[in-house]
Amino acid sequence: MTLSQEVLTIVIVAAGTVFTRLLSFAVFPSGRKTPTFVRYLGTVLPPAVLGMLVIYCYKNINLTSTSHGLPELFAGLVVVILQKWRKNMFLSIIVGTILYMTLIRL
Repeated sequence: MTLSQEVLTIVIVAAGTVFTRLLSFAVFPSGRKTPTFVRYLGTVLPPAVLGMLVIYCYKNINLTSTSHGLPELFAGLVVVILQKWRKNMFLSIIVGTILYMTLIRL
């Protein structure tokens, strides 16, 4: 890509991002009540997305390899235990990632 194409791409992406952010304020102004369907989606989509991410993370585990998927499963278990115990998502994700990276290197 040329420099002008790169700049144009960045401008278009930035404009699209600003547009989608401002669109929600236009569609759902602060004076009106949020529609029931949108509130319903706000309660069901986060757990559904997390469930899909878990499936995506574990879909390529090779049980016939030398580790038999143990680093993935152990790191996932540590994340669940930490989240239940400390209720700190940042801590759970960081510790789980570091543990997983350490286990796959050993």
